[in-house]
Amino acid sequence: MKKRNLLIMILAMIIFPNIAYAMHIMEGFLPLKWCLIWGIAALPFVIFGLISIKKIVNTDPKLKLLLAFSGAFTFVLSALKLPSVTGSCSHPTGVGLGAILFGPTAMSVLGLIVLFFQALLLAHGGITTLGANTFSMAVVGPITSYLLYRGIKKIGGPQWLAVFLSASVGDLMTYVTTSFQLAVAFPSPTGGVIESLIKFMGIFAITQVPLAISEGLLTVLVLNLLTSYSKNELIELSIISKDE
Repeated sequence: MKKRNLLIMILAMIIFPNIAYAMHIMEGFLPLKWCLIWGIAALPFVIFGLISIKKIVNTDPKLKLLLAFSGAFTFVLSALKLPSVTGSCSHPTGVGLGAILFGPTAMSVLGLIVLFFQALLLAHGGITTLGANTFSMAVVGPITSYLLYRGIKKIGGPQWLAVFLSASVGDLMTYVTTSFQLAVAFPSPTGGVIESLIKFMGIFAITQVPLAISEGLLTVLVLNLLTSYSKNELIELSIISKDE
């Protein structure tokens, strides 16, 4: 009897899931208008990303493996959902590594692929919200990570600090963008978009800030490992010099 009741409860949770404010906006949660707007906004970055990836592969086919590793890193990290407050969940993004190695537009394509398969295989995100999720995690996040990394390196900052901050802040900007997407779609009746933005950011912040710090540290560790095992590729990508 207990087993049967437990089975019924599990089936009910699958068929009738609770609405959760998650870093990947769930299927059917956004109004159609906003699904189209964010999809159109993300499209140019994906197109330029395809051109960028084609150029990278044609320049050196050996970089395919590193490109695939960047996508796999993003898939694994962004699939790790952790409970947050008020029924929400948070997760790392993993886009900083690929943005540092190959630039932000290449990560737009990899991020889109990751989000598509997560929606299909893990019920994480959705097809109708694919454009919105791509824009936050695969456009804004990588651009932030790339610009911050290049900026810190340009002023002579240490490699580890550039990697740590770019991955961490890129993660945080993804959650800020998601909060904004939810706020403009569901403004507060009293305080409008600003009040909703503060509410959604507050929901994510408790778990997302430590997650962002953890992702920054992990990205530093992974890039150090790549320096040992893929040194020639990193030299070709101008991530490290021959003397390192």
